[in-house]
Amino acid sequence: MAKNFFYTQFPFVVLLIISHKVFALPTLPLYTNSRWIVDEDGKRVKLACVNWAGHLPPLLAEGLSKQPLDTISKKIVSLGFNCVRLTWPTFMVTNDTLSSMTVHDSFQSFNLLESIAGLQVNNPSLFNITIVQALQEVVKNLGENNVMVILDNHVSKPMWCCNRYDGNGFFGDRYFNPRIWLDGLNKIATIFNGVNNVIGMSLRNELRGPRRNDSVWYNFMQKGAEVVHDANPNVLVILSGHDFDKNLGMLKNQPVHVSFKEKLVFEVHWYSFATTDGWRNGNPNDVCASQVQFLRDHAFFLLDQGYPLFMSEWGVYLGGNDVADNRYSSCAFALAAELDLDWALWALMGSYYYRENIFARNEGYGVLNWDWSEVRNPSFMERLSAIQYSFRGPGLSDQEQYDVIYHPLTGLCIPKSPDAPPVYPVKLGSCVQSEAWTYTPEKNLQIKDAYYCLQADGEGKPVKFGTDTDCKSPNAKWERISSSKFHFSTMVGNTTLCLDIDSNNTIVTNQCKCLTGSCEPASQWFHIIPSTIRYDS
Repeated sequence: MAKNFFYTQFPFVVLLIISHKVFALPTLPLYTNSRWIVDEDGKRVKLACVNWAGHLPPLLAEGLSKQPLDTISKKIVSLGFNCVRLTWPTFMVTNDTLSSMTVHDSFQSFNLLESIAGLQVNNPSLFNITIVQALQEVVKNLGENNVMVILDNHVSKPMWCCNRYDGNGFFGDRYFNPRIWLDGLNKIATIFNGVNNVIGMSLRNELRGPRRNDSVWYNFMQKGAEVVHDANPNVLVILSGHDFDKNLGMLKNQPVHVSFKEKLVFEVHWYSFATTDGWRNGNPNDVCASQVQFLRDHAFFLLDQGYPLFMSEWGVYLGGNDVADNRYSSCAFALAAELDLDWALWALMGSYYYRENIFARNEGYGVLNWDWSEVRNPSFMERLSAIQYSFRGPGLSDQEQYDVIYHPLTGLCIPKSPDAPPVYPVKLGSCVQSEAWTYTPEKNLQIKDAYYCLQADGEGKPVKFGTDTDCKSPNAKWERISSSKFHFSTMVGNTTLCLDIDSNNTIVTNQCKCLTGSCEPASQWFHIIPSTIRYDS
């Protein structure tokens, strides 16, 4: 199944993204409460962010030659994002030549004549101010649109990131002088002290390379955290790990020691290219299981230790077919929903001013298209919608925990029925008003506090609701099979069948597929998501 299978075979009756409410900023500043990020009232604030690059050589947030700043900010809000991870390079504020350079002079130095013309049309007010002032204007405008900002120190020398030997990877590398880095953190933290919508600062993106060393990491990351907190005690301080931010395993045995409390967050990155060949050539159940176990061993254990973990980069190629990304994406959506993660999608950018010696380069991972005018892939945004909402967390609901039946390929759930069961057929719908389920010790998928359960009716047929007596039959017992635990199988006569969906998002049962081999199992992947939140309006 190529990626286009998802885009063409699962039409949605309603675009979920247009139903997003526009919320005010939470009660700021933000804090941490165990594994959760909360506002001043102790209510969980879920970060559903998008990455917006500003660390490349022109030293300006991308896209401002294509569209007015306020148009981009409003587009971010309309797509359901409440937050931007805005990247910046250290030398922007520590190199006097760069920090005093106007936007016009910066673009002129790279002969970006087309971008200059676009800036004059779309954002003339930015043209003759310094690059640092332009950064402030971008943050200000996002705040005016109630968008939170995390300032991410992406590199030191402005350039595309990343490889192991680019001089930006680890403390002591050619462009990564720790003293200059600390100075840069202090300057940015000071500049944005008092800017309410700046809710966090990420100390450094994707530490990597041959200098990697745990003791050096602890030394400088703790110093960086203190520098930021001293200059701006309101922001969350976000620490990345080793090996392109895939490995925080050293924290199992040695915690970070800082003088402040309830502001410390960790971040992790996850893409398909962590194991591209595995996704492309292996069994997706096995690869998903092994990748999730790696993440639990190297990062997600921090949630159990009582720290928020921010998946600050993840994403898929939205410009066409990619077998690895297609398979990875359902695994990533399932994990993000199960753990109800805070996250930042890579990326907003439809294109770049100037990336790796290419003018106006397209960004296939970009939510927006090349000229930043439209969404590149509306189906993906519909799919993303469910995990932009909270499933659980402090201060959001006093209800008992229940289960949601989530389908990661579509981003849909079994919705709350307007009528009492039995309802036939059972169809996927919005997760925002999902039914409350429980997966019982008897292996029934049962509506919580009711006597109705899902029951198979035969191969290719829609499932139905069984009553109390029906729930004791073999075709109402659902085993979680496959290494991913995403297949739910049952017996109808002598035939083993799995939950599946048809082209209308009706839940059916078919012969279980893709339990072995390189294949496409995602239509049969369902996941149990813990939740306490009921969005009834």
